[in-house]
Amino acid sequence: MQGLSEKLDTDYRALWTVTEALEALGYVTYSDNNQIKLSDEAENIFYNPAHRDYTGFSFMHGYNLITSWIQLPDVIKTGKPAPRKDKGNHSKDFIRAMSHHAQRSAAQIAEYCMRGLPAGQRVLDVGGGPLTYAYSFAKNGAAVTVLDLPEVIDMMRPELDKAMPVKMVKGDFTEGLPEGPYDLVYLGNVCHIYGEKENRKLFTDAAKETVKGGRLVISDMIRGTGVRPAVFAVNMLVNTVSGGTWTYEQYKEWLEDAGFKVCPWEEVGGIQLISGYTLPL
Repeated sequence: MQGLSEKLDTDYRALWTVTEALEALGYVTYSDNNQIKLSDEAENIFYNPAHRDYTGFSFMHGYNLITSWIQLPDVIKTGKPAPRKDKGNHSKDFIRAMSHHAQRSAAQIAEYCMRGLPAGQRVLDVGGGPLTYAYSFAKNGAAVTVLDLPEVIDMMRPELDKAMPVKMVKGDFTEGLPEGPYDLVYLGNVCHIYGEKENRKLFTDAAKETVKGGRLVISDMIRGTGVRPAVFAVNMLVNTVSGGTWTYEQYKEWLEDAGFKVCPWEEVGGIQLISGYTLPL
């Protein structure tokens, strides 16, 4: 331990205390010659994508959010989001986290969204850079267009499975959507990033690119349905200019004004979904 402390240029007592805690938690082990290594459990968590316990480094997203939350007093005073440094690394951690969490429900949500649609569906996955939902749509027979910011597309394109009918498009959905028509527009965890003005424009743009009788599905937390959406709105307060969580009534009004017939919200795979249909001619 002394040699490791000198190599890492740390305080010996501090390093020993933390290492002992990690060993007690089962994340590191000591070899016979007193070397420290990751336990099998930790190896599976961080480096084995095939294992059921794998999370990669998605936990870093939560760590990064702490730096914003501790600035909440200043945010309350100014109404402006907390400034963040090292945004590039934050983006990578965010994508990893979104991909990891989506894996739990992607198959169920894709099946729900595509139920009743014609064969060979054309799907627009807005903000779908992590590709988890796009792959689930594709496995159900859809041709998928993924729209996300240029830096996200550049990050994820090397991981795109070229055997899948998935196309990645660089863009910003607040400015416009890729030309359709689409049978399904899927908005997965994007509506909370912005406020009423941006969401109304997004829904109007989606209606223009959706076939008559086509579907739009919003996956997001619905304010007024429990504690979590209210707390998550604080996360949007400290991290975005106009984001938050919105009630079902707000979504319904915005969607109807854009030309959708709105269904009651449902929960699928633990995720809250709001569906709308473009009215046939």
